[in-house]
Amino acid sequence: MAQLVLASGKERSLFRRHPWVFAASVAKLDGRARAGDTVTVQAADGRELARAAWSPASQIRARVWSFDPAAIIDHAFFKRRIAESVARRADLPELQGQQGVRLIHAESDGLPGVIADRYGDTVVVQLTSAGAEKWRDAIVTGLVAATGCAGVYERSDSEVRGLERLGPETGWRHGSAPDGDIVISEHGVNYGVDILAGHKTGFYLDQRENRLLTMQLAGGRSVLNCFCYTGGFSLQALAGGAASVLSIDSSGPAVERARRNLAINPQLSAGRAEWRDADVFETLRSLHKAGERFDMIVLDPPKFAPSAAHAERASRAYKDINMFAFRLLNPGGMLLTYSCSGGISPDLFQKIVAGAALDAEVDARILRRLGPGADHPVSLAFPEGEYLKGLLCQIK
Repeated sequence: MAQLVLASGKERSLFRRHPWVFAASVAKLDGRARAGDTVTVQAADGRELARAAWSPASQIRARVWSFDPAAIIDHAFFKRRIAESVARRADLPELQGQQGVRLIHAESDGLPGVIADRYGDTVVVQLTSAGAEKWRDAIVTGLVAATGCAGVYERSDSEVRGLERLGPETGWRHGSAPDGDIVISEHGVNYGVDILAGHKTGFYLDQRENRLLTMQLAGGRSVLNCFCYTGGFSLQALAGGAASVLSIDSSGPAVERARRNLAINPQLSAGRAEWRDADVFETLRSLHKAGERFDMIVLDPPKFAPSAAHAERASRAYKDINMFAFRLLNPGGMLLTYSCSGGISPDLFQKIVAGAALDAEVDARILRRLGPGADHPVSLAFPEGEYLKGLLCQIK
């Protein structure tokens, strides 16, 4: 096994159990290793620190599988770690009975580059690193053993794979496509999940608890849902008794999927829902110009800042949409605003929203800080795993 030797002083992050080794921290590689191979990470003084996956094409040269330098990384390792990850979810009360659950959350579950989401009897896996790619068969076998699922579909088509010189990989790795659409029920609302072409693995599971909050707050309110995608927040607002829900997204196919999702929920009133295939930024301006007002607004935009390098430009976009949202609220109105950009920290996001309220000339307060559910944990040693952040604000 090759030895990845760190430059002097670069072992401190591993002592803090951070799972990434950056290119600038590597002094040399003793021995030969191909992309995805397991290497032993050594401090400059020769101390062995961890076992990690080597990725020569990435700025993240190695991702730690285990901080036990004697660990054996084999099929049994993945079977055990996947089983542990699935079992942790089974013990969480808020996830019991849920048909859509994240089973593996990459680094925060000790499996860098591995995402696995369960939709009913189908698991969708996404592999984003060279190490995860090398152990594809072991990961699929471990998922089948831990869940007993009927099918495993791979959606390794994320752009981030390009950073490790990996091309897209998709297809059924276990079982085959189920008959008909995959439909899950979440808090009494049905959603069709497009695992083949939908965003991420087919659905935004990280917003499950925030959709429930929307349902709890929506009763009797006029609601505006921006960047509605396939109607997640919109349908929960209708289920909560919203007086009206206007949903906007610039993707025609997404809006059409949202309409179909509403159609598979006959208990919801289609007459209270309006869908618009339109640019959100332009529509917010036109609604304000027309004097429209709403009791509750949801802003769940796509990733404006994939990294800190994009933060300045993204900050302007976040401020723009939040400013117009504040201006569109009735007195006492509520804003549920989110950012899924890893390059925007929670502190920065709050400052952006505060600046938007100031520019909108409203007096706003934070009622609650929002984030993903318990199936999207964040390791204390890996704060980079905290990508989704949100605020529930109310104006006077």
